[in-house]
Formats: sequence, structure tokens, C-alpha cells
Amino acid sequence: MTIERTLHHFPLDPASRQVRLALQEKRLPFSEQIERYWERPESLAALNPSGLTPVLVEKDGASTVIVCESHAILEHLEERFPDTPLLSKDLNQRAEARRLSQWFEQQFDAEVNGFLLREKMEKRLTGGGSPDHGAMRAGRDALRRHLRVIEDMLGVRNWLAGDDLSIGDFAAAAHLSVIDYFGDVPWRDFPLTKTWYVRLKCRPCFRPLLTDRWMGMTPATDYDNLDF
Repeated sequence: MTIERTLHHFPLDPASRQVRLALQEKRLPFSEQIERYWERPESLAALNPSGLTPVLVEKDGASTVIVCESHAILEHLEERFPDTPLLSKDLNQRAEARRLSQWFEQQFDAEVNGFLLREKMEKRLTGGGSPDHGAMRAGRDALRRHLRVIEDMLGVRNWLAGDDLSIGDFAAAAHLSVIDYFGDVPWRDFPLTKTWYVRLKCRPCFRPLLTDRWMGMTPATDYDNLDF
């Protein structure tokens, strides 16, 4: 029996983008329900009491599985649909991929998104006023610190966690892609990271992200350009 799969998400939410990349890479069909999470809709809270995206709902006959937020969804997909793995068979690389995923969900989100996306995206969505230029400067400085770490990793690794594409790469790409939507990633100063991002950007799983648009937020010129 065919699984009916619905992803509740917001297009410019990095956590949602991780799951979209994984679903596309694993070639798992799904329908999309766009959620304006900042309005705290009751329908979303009924699925996930935290009110956060993403939420994956799978209906298989009379059975329904609801999986909330990116970490749990990615683990669920890896366990249930292992044919296209996003975790290496190598234990060290599996551990590194999970570490990277947590790094972006916690430290990167707090130090970069908490300033840049707060000022450039969330304030527009919520009517929170004009961007604070000091906060944006802090976010850009933090972004450069994180990019230097990524650049060092890619100097000795094929993908971020090692030999294989993993959830670590999808976590990094999901977060950076939203920053890139607003034109704030200094790709020219980090050539190895740019090459890695181009490789991901050219994958079929990434193409739907490049068509994302949100009213009142025009993407940067090269956002959907594969040769930038």
C-alpha cells in the first residue's frame, strides 16, 4: 500500500529544508502544507505542541505516524527507508554526521540565524520593525567563524563528515541556503566551501529549494544560479 506523506513546513525554515532535502534524496514522494508558524495556528499545534516546523505525517492504511521536528524526522527516515542512506556505515563518520547536524541546529542557529535571520526574515514576518544593523554585523561575524571551520574540514574531507554525503551536509546546506537567499554568504572568501555548496546545489534534491519564494522577500541575484 502506498504511504500518503505530508510535510508541514515553512519554505525558508532551515530545519524544514533539511527534511525536504532528505525526502528528495531518498526519492520519497510527499505533499506539502505550508505553515505560517509565527501565527501559531491551532492546526499545527495539534500536530506538534511546540508549534514548530517541520512535521511529517505518514498515513499507511489505517495507521498514522506523526514525527515532529528535523532531528526526529531524519532519524525516522533513515530507519524506515535505508536504501538511500544518509549516514555512513563507518561508525566514526556516522557520529561526525550527527555532531554536525547538532552543531548547525544549536550553535549555528543561535550565533548566526539568531541575528541574521531574526533581523532579515523574522521581523518582516512578524512586523517586528526595522533590522538592527549591529545585530546583523554580529551575525555576519559569526557566520565567517563558522565558515572557517567548514573550510578547514573540506580541506581534508570529501564531504563534511567524511567520504559520504550525509545529514551533516544537508544540515549545513539547509542553514547556509537560507542565509544565501538573503545574499549574506561571502562565498568568494571560502572557495572550498563554495565548491562543496555548488556540488549540493546541482543535485536534483536541491532544485525545489531554489524555486522557493516568499512575498516581500526577493532572493539575492545568484540564489538560484548554479554557476555563481
